[in-house]
Amino acid sequence: MSFEIRKIVSYVDETFIEGGKATDKPVTMVGLAVVMKNPWVGNGFVEDLKPQIRANCSDLGAMMVERLVGIIGGAEKIEAYGKAAVVGADGEIEHASAVIHTLRFGNHYREAVKAKSYLSFTNKRGGPGTSIQIPMMHKDDEGLRSHYITLEMQIEDAPRADEIVVVLGCADGGRLHPRIGNRYIDLEELAAEKAQ
Repeated sequence: MSFEIRKIVSYVDETFIEGGKATDKPVTMVGLAVVMKNPWVGNGFVEDLKPQIRANCSDLGAMMVERLVGIIGGAEKIEAYGKAAVVGADGEIEHASAVIHTLRFGNHYREAVKAKSYLSFTNKRGGPGTSIQIPMMHKDDEGLRSHYITLEMQIEDAPRADEIVVVLGCADGGRLHPRIGNRYIDLEELAAEKAQ
């Protein structure tokens, strides 16, 4: 058994100038979205979502990671990562969560990029053309603010009412000119201020 996939959409964003200042190393963000039929729609309130999760989420995660890594040019290039899901109007937010919030799905990504951080995420309900935000963070360090970035994309005909859009995102760097420090610097500054 496998999820019924209607289409796969990829989105690539390359940034060369930010704030009027060019960079020597542009940042590439990639989003890979699978538009799939929601397997729980039409069955009333489904108490146990795990049979579909066990049967299908690992295969979906493996396929998506392979494609995403191919688009960006290799797992070793990925510095920041995240995920998202949008459920159509006939589904529940829990249906979107069921697909992306399982180790059967996410571990494929973490293992491919040898990550230590959890996958940041969004999951929401929306209709065709809804904005999809994929929040990302550094794959090894949740406190590294330079890699707090968001890729935004949309698919004009998805999700339909009985669909789920499942998305993985990655970036080969952080923001172009980061200059707000990180949480570790903040902690040191706050401790120093308290000591005064």
